[in-house]
Amino acid sequence: MVILEVKNLTKKYGKGDAEVIALNNVSFQVKKGEFLAIVGASGSGKSTLMHLLGGVDRPDTGNVFVDGHNIYDLNESELAIFRRRNIGIVYQFYNLIPTLTADENIQLPCLLDNRQVDQKRLKEILDTTGLTDRKNHLPSELSGGQQQRVSIGRSLINDPALILADEPTGNLDSQSSAEVIDLLKFANKQYNQTLIMITHDEKIALQADRVITIGDGKIIDDEVIK
Repeated sequence: MVILEVKNLTKKYGKGDAEVIALNNVSFQVKKGEFLAIVGASGSGKSTLMHLLGGVDRPDTGNVFVDGHNIYDLNESELAIFRRRNIGIVYQFYNLIPTLTADENIQLPCLLDNRQVDQKRLKEILDTTGLTDRKNHLPSELSGGQQQRVSIGRSLINDPALILADEPTGNLDSQSSAEVIDLLKFANKQYNQTLIMITHDEKIALQADRVITIGDGKIIDDEVIK
């Protein structure tokens, strides 16, 4: 089953001599439960692609279908709701609310949606992320690795169609990085959670099912690893 379909995405910045084509007619599909790594040099277009997949930005041309829904057919309010319910995003710098506890940060997508939190799922996520004993701590009281685990927990709470992880280990030491990758891989296998990750780390990329390499705004390689 195809959970994500990207069709002819093009995104340009600037005009005239200053125009930069960040993405140039990019198309691909991702199946449900797949772990896809996206790699490429700085400026290759991979971050632009991630923003477009998450509906954070809009393309000049092309479409993105998430679980059969064309996200660019939605207005900003509809897209914000769809994103909270269907797309979990894990950022390099965590993006946690500093005044909320770990527990509250994980619940945030549900609370913003005025939806009842599934307490059984919340408990399972706290156990899986190893945060049960830290759930009442503020982000400032947590290590970087623990904060990233909160971010992952937040991305999982709504059982989204897919998780987008943008350099999730880029701000972590090697041990914390390994723990975060293991947690994302566990979610991928345990929950059949579709995972799309941007990474500069070749060792991490090679743990994915498939690796797409972006260069100069185009897909220059699409390789099945396992």
